[in-house]
Amino acid sequence: MRLAVIVIAALAAVPAAAGDLVVTVTGVDSPEGEVGCALHQDAAAFPQGPAARTQWRKAAERGVRCRFQGLEPGSYAVSVFHDANGNRKLDTNLLGIPAEAWGMSNNVRPALRAPDFAEAKLDVGAGARTIEVRLRR
Repeated sequence: MRLAVIVIAALAAVPAAAGDLVVTVTGVDSPEGEVGCALHQDAAAFPQGPAARTQWRKAAERGVRCRFQGLEPGSYAVSVFHDANGNRKLDTNLLGIPAEAWGMSNNVRPALRAPDFAEAKLDVGAGARTIEVRLRR
């Protein structure tokens, strides 16, 4: 019995295996500027609040890839946009509608509102997972 308690305690102390998330971004319509990939773990901050991790890649019409490594297993959501003018912010028109191409994990695209975390949520476990995010205006 005592050995079983020791084994269980030892296993509980072992951290869960880290995972990687590869985001393949398609629909980049010009090589101008950068593509920003934001990985969110906090539903309250999604999609435009502070991200757990952010990466910037030079825009390319063939698309770009962002790779988030060493992630704790759990639920995440990804927001991506093509920052064609290089100011590192999602520009909007007077009505607050994005003026630059954008996309979310699960390619969620609700009408007349921003996507919420539950719609864009994906689970990351041990190992690597690849998703595609299509950018659209």
